[in-house]
Amino acid sequence: MPYGFWLKIKIMSAAKNININLKIWRQKNANSKGSIETYKLDNVSTASSFLEMLDQLNEQLINERKEPVAFDHDCREGICGMCSLYINGRAHGPDTGITTCQLHMRMFNDGDTIYIEPWRSKAFPVIKDLVVDRTAFDRIQQAGGFVSVNTSGNTIDANSIPVPKVDADKAFEAAACIGCGACVATCKNGSAMLFVGAKVSQYALLPQGKVEATQRVLNMVRQMDEEGFGNCTNTGACEIECPKGISLENIARMNREFLKASVK
Repeated sequence: MPYGFWLKIKIMSAAKNININLKIWRQKNANSKGSIETYKLDNVSTASSFLEMLDQLNEQLINERKEPVAFDHDCREGICGMCSLYINGRAHGPDTGITTCQLHMRMFNDGDTIYIEPWRSKAFPVIKDLVVDRTAFDRIQQAGGFVSVNTSGNTIDANSIPVPKVDADKAFEAAACIGCGACVATCKNGSAMLFVGAKVSQYALLPQGKVEATQRVLNMVRQMDEEGFGNCTNTGACEIECPKGISLENIARMNREFLKASVK
């Protein structure tokens, strides 16, 4: 049997049930006043994920004829960026290098009180409860986060253009950004510069991105400002809480690209 199978068996066998108290932000919509509500949840398996725990809570609320808690999720494997929750004062919770959906209840103890809130940012208005509108990121991407390619019967192999491995690795690391918004939620200024820096960098480092480099960085930074995000003051909190470990070097690279584009 593969090692992963036995590891899963070991974790499951070590699992236990815990009782927890949940303090969850409830808000009808962006224009309504929200508040923290308290829920008690018993017999939560430490082998379950954080989102499975919320599923269990919602099942309990539905059985009690109460309104379930709205929260965002999709892939549940750390690649889509939808499960954006502020847990006990940290983006994505107490673990490091993971998203909320990868967080497991073994990180908590019996009797713990867990605070769960949505992202806090002017640019991310609350849709309902723990769900926020992150389409500001989409509009930044639409402003310049792409390359124009002629595909009319002239498709080119991906490896036909030589790229230095160092540049390819850095571009790949920048492209790992899933746009979850943890950087914005963590930053005291509500800055999106780590996100924008990553998106600018993944193209700036590759030959395919050189042609539109000037307009790309100018348009994306302008759109970022129009969306109401704050500026970067290099506190570094975004890099620490980023589930994909996006480096602050990408912000420096974006600033260099912006300065070069501004003088052209």
